[in-house]
Amino acid sequence: MSRTSIPIWLLLAAALFVVALAALVIQSVSRDPPPGYPISDLPGRPEATGLIADRVITLDARDADRWTRLDLSRTTVADDASRWDLAARRFRLIVNGGPGFAGEAGVISQEGGYEAIVEAPPDGYVGSSISAGGDTVNSELARWYDYGFFSHLLTPKDIAYVLRTADGRYAKFRIIGYYCPGAEPGCLTIEYTYQGDGSRRLIE
Repeated sequence: MSRTSIPIWLLLAAALFVVALAALVIQSVSRDPPPGYPISDLPGRPEATGLIADRVITLDARDADRWTRLDLSRTTVADDASRWDLAARRFRLIVNGGPGFAGEAGVISQEGGYEAIVEAPPDGYVGSSISAGGDTVNSELARWYDYGFFSHLLTPKDIAYVLRTADGRYAKFRIIGYYCPGAEPGCLTIEYTYQGDGSRRLIE
């Protein structure tokens, strides 16, 4: 009875695949934990009438059943369901604008990075909506992160956003973290600049 031989190239390809897979597993296991940010104390401030530049805050978005709503003009978590601009629930982000929302907020991603944004665009903003599954979503913010297949960690992409707020003012922001101390998910850290004078200029 003849024995079928396996081509040497196929054996080499299989060996290379096993080595590459092992390297990926080792890399994911030995990876440093993500940076963790403590939740910010946001008691609220007087409503800003000018520029707030490059403020960094961390929202507690750990509750999978509750949106944490941010009022940028007062740098506070909003209790009022109508007075807020950006909301987070775990890794999901929405804005206070779109069908069924009280505000006129919208968001648009920008090329070139956060620092390069000098002025907000006049139009093109994307509001929030209800998905086919009944959840509230914002398509422009849906992919702010990269997902590690082996590590199961979310890493913010290098994307900057311009936000038209609920009352028609403007801000820019970027996401710089998603983890609390101890690598607990749901601490969403953003850097933002808010313009309270009604203009579209977003630098000092």
